[in-house]
Amino acid sequence: MLNVPKFLRSSLAISALLFSAPALWAAALAPLEITDQHRQVTASVVQQLSEHHYRDQSLNDDLSSEYLDNYLKTLDPTKSYFFQADIDGFNRHREKFDNWLAKGNLNEAFDIFDIYRQRLTTRLESVIERLESDEIKYDFTTDDQLVVDWEQAEWPEDKKTADELWHRRVKASLLDLVLAGKDLEESKELLRKRYENQLRRVRQQDSDDAFEVVINSLTTLYDPHTNYLSPRTLENFNINMSLSLEGIGAVLQTEDEHTKVMRLVPAGPADKQGELRPADRIVAVGQGEEGEMTDVVGWRLDEVVEQIRGKKDTVVRLEVLPAKAPTDSATKVITITRDKVKLEEQAAKHDVFEVMNGRDRYKIGVIRVPTFYMDFEAYRKRDPNFKSTTRDVHRILQELEKENVDGIVLDLRGNGGGSLQEATTLTDLFIDRGPVVQIRQTNELISRNYQSHSRAAYRGPLVVLIDRLSASASEIFAGAIQDYGRGIIVGTQSFGKGSVQSLVPVDAGQLKLTESKFYRVSGESTQHRGVIPDMTLPSLVNVDDVGESTYDNALPWDKIHAVPHSRYFDIQALLPHLNPLHEQRVEKNPDFIYLRDQMALTEKNKDRTVVSLNEKQRRNEQESLEASLLQLENERRKAKGLSLYDSYEDIDRLAGSDDEDATEGADAGEAANDDEEEGDLVSFSALSRSEINPDKDPFLNEAGHILVDFIEQLESMDEQDRDRVANW
Repeated sequence: MLNVPKFLRSSLAISALLFSAPALWAAALAPLEITDQHRQVTASVVQQLSEHHYRDQSLNDDLSSEYLDNYLKTLDPTKSYFFQADIDGFNRHREKFDNWLAKGNLNEAFDIFDIYRQRLTTRLESVIERLESDEIKYDFTTDDQLVVDWEQAEWPEDKKTADELWHRRVKASLLDLVLAGKDLEESKELLRKRYENQLRRVRQQDSDDAFEVVINSLTTLYDPHTNYLSPRTLENFNINMSLSLEGIGAVLQTEDEHTKVMRLVPAGPADKQGELRPADRIVAVGQGEEGEMTDVVGWRLDEVVEQIRGKKDTVVRLEVLPAKAPTDSATKVITITRDKVKLEEQAAKHDVFEVMNGRDRYKIGVIRVPTFYMDFEAYRKRDPNFKSTTRDVHRILQELEKENVDGIVLDLRGNGGGSLQEATTLTDLFIDRGPVVQIRQTNELISRNYQSHSRAAYRGPLVVLIDRLSASASEIFAGAIQDYGRGIIVGTQSFGKGSVQSLVPVDAGQLKLTESKFYRVSGESTQHRGVIPDMTLPSLVNVDDVGESTYDNALPWDKIHAVPHSRYFDIQALLPHLNPLHEQRVEKNPDFIYLRDQMALTEKNKDRTVVSLNEKQRRNEQESLEASLLQLENERRKAKGLSLYDSYEDIDRLAGSDDEDATEGADAGEAANDDEEEGDLVSFSALSRSEINPDKDPFLNEAGHILVDFIEQLESMDEQDRDRVANW
């Protein structure tokens, strides 16, 4: 008798399987086994979530319904594999998963996973077969379209509908590759290998892989940072995180079929190289200067990391699709030499630059703080010279005082956080005694142990520069400076990571559990909303692509009671004078004009809900977009007195070269002065380079001008008005 797997014996599966019987049995995969350990871990995780997670959320019928939706979205986010009949069958159990999971009953959840594997395997085998066939033609002259708004997509009703959808999907992928410069046969071969790799990974999946998807579809309903890590995944997690400290210095995550760059480690190899950006998507990895590029679209994150990780001083090449680019855009190859991130290279740095305002010249000190670091090992050994952010900044403040600077810009752009203690003690350098942050636990107890204990080491004018990648400890420091009115916060809305996680052992592996939340002394949370600057600058990173608010089920912003704290300056009273001056400069600044217009153009293109499968139309769209981007870049360059680019390709090819530009009025053949050179906009941002270069950083320059306006406004006030806005 034929041993038919359980999930194929069910009436649900039989009604939904619309393939011919011979093909079905040939492709059948054995059902994955549920172990006693899986059941025990499930019960333990449910208990931890119920009793210790910060979000007080009952595992009830409503959450059961959300669980099913989240589980299906995790398995099949583009609605490409399940049929509507499958979904109808699953919906019969929509309000039962809460009871099943509480008891460690995983039968139905694993049945869904087994059906998914079967649908996926059969579909991939079919697509590969069609790509290998010379009889299947792909006509790019028709007016076909593909819907790419997956939230609005419907599940296929039957095999015929699914086949038609998949023909358009494959056609769209082929056209993307053709538009990126490959011929049709190369594109078919690349796509075939991509699907073969995906099929190989599906066939290698085991019950532990299935269990993690099953259980994390529950944990992420509580918040995106709560996850179960199996022993194997925990090991990979530790290895993957080490990539941020040894390798290229990047934190990665999977998004749909791509590996996405979440952030760069300050002073890491990728940060120093300067081309890789947050939200870039990695499509291929090559070893050495000339090694073959391996397509990694659809790969598991740990497999991609394995390709990128390597020995110090070796070269890895990343083919990336830029963050703002549509999928049919040309990719770029970035060459990075692997290295280890050294603590001393992440240390705070400083510089002094001058700002002219009319006839007056001001000396502005800038302190760049890439991360909140502390050499804990040296501290434990009671080394009196242990390195830390606070100690380094305190030394820098003394040096800047000797240089008689008129004010200081503290640059926290790209600072993803670090030591909470260091965020507190750094705040201590700028304010007198008082609380710095409140921490509320799951049981609603509020801790205010993190305090400033000393008299401020620096009492002069201060601007704090933040961006979308300023997170966690950075937000605590910036929030405290804002609440105390100690300085002006300038930049863009910060990341919004205001929750705290701990690793909790379960029966096997560990649960990363959100257990507390940060609050400012004003009572406002840093979670979700982050820190809103007093004065805004254009953003290099789209807030819709990066940040806590982009995550499903992120904990919300809220507010608790404020704690008594001083107010040093009434910043809000000064803003009506400072903002018009700032806005006038931003409106005239060629770099900021370019940023604003570029963002509007790329967002308009990215918001498409359907894409054309007609090659001529797509090439026209592509050429129109590139022409518009070239025009924007040349308008920026013309306004700055730089030589213009002849083509869109020149933007990447010539950006940042030492001899590409000549200012207007220069004699023919005369080399441009290095101080007048301007490369691609990426070189302006501290996001991509850790060194301080005010001449090529319009954000830092504008922060300096704001600081000068702040100083002059205070100096222009009479004694009574100054006392009203300044309380030192």
